[in-house]
Amino acid sequence: MHIIAGLGNPGSKYARNRHNVGFMAADAIARRHSFSPWAKKFRAEIAEGMIGGKKVLLLKPQTFMNASGESVGEAMRFYKLAPSDIVVLYDELDLAPGKLRIKTGGGAGGHNGIRSLDSHVGKDYRRVRIGIGHPGDKALVHNWVLGDFAKIDSIWLDPLIDAIADHAEMLVKGDDNSFMNKAALAVPGDAKSRRETSDAEAPSPPKGKSHIRQARPPQQPVKLPETGPMAAMLKRLFGKGD
Repeated sequence: MHIIAGLGNPGSKYARNRHNVGFMAADAIARRHSFSPWAKKFRAEIAEGMIGGKKVLLLKPQTFMNASGESVGEAMRFYKLAPSDIVVLYDELDLAPGKLRIKTGGGAGGHNGIRSLDSHVGKDYRRVRIGIGHPGDKALVHNWVLGDFAKIDSIWLDPLIDAIADHAEMLVKGDDNSFMNKAALAVPGDAKSRRETSDAEAPSPPKGKSHIRQARPPQQPVKLPETGPMAAMLKRLFGKGD
């Protein structure tokens, strides 16, 4: 048996938060693989089902993020499972939006939900880190993770969540590299890459000519001859008679 735990905060006000991407992934897996309806147990919402011929318990702790480990640890002990039987889906600031990485063990990286799991479960569980990007300033992190995904994020978020659900069998079987490859293939390039591609495909200006209109240099006055045959001719053409 495996436990797949998605991390997040309970309640509709948090439903679209970046911090709740683990809940989103767990919901998608439940839909895709026809799990049982969600029920309440272990201070969590749980759903049961089969993936790849193996029994799986989906779990969404309702303890709020900072105490997620209490719920997951309770379920792990009830079913007499080891940390290696647990997969956790959660948001990762240190990965670009749409990126996904899996690792076993390691530090919490400042994530309070993972810190709680380390305390109540141990560290040797598998971690599916779903990139949400960093706001660029540590002071902005709190509002960033508790802020909703923007509408434009659906470009990468929806395909990634679908890929997690579609290929959950690889996750259950421990084929982490194939799972990460499938997730990467599902997500289009990020906005920066799309801008660079657009710029690269734009028509180039003709060689040797700028596509920016250049200002003409000021015209210099023409100096006319004052003496000689040319001067006499110009005087006859344009000058006044004596």
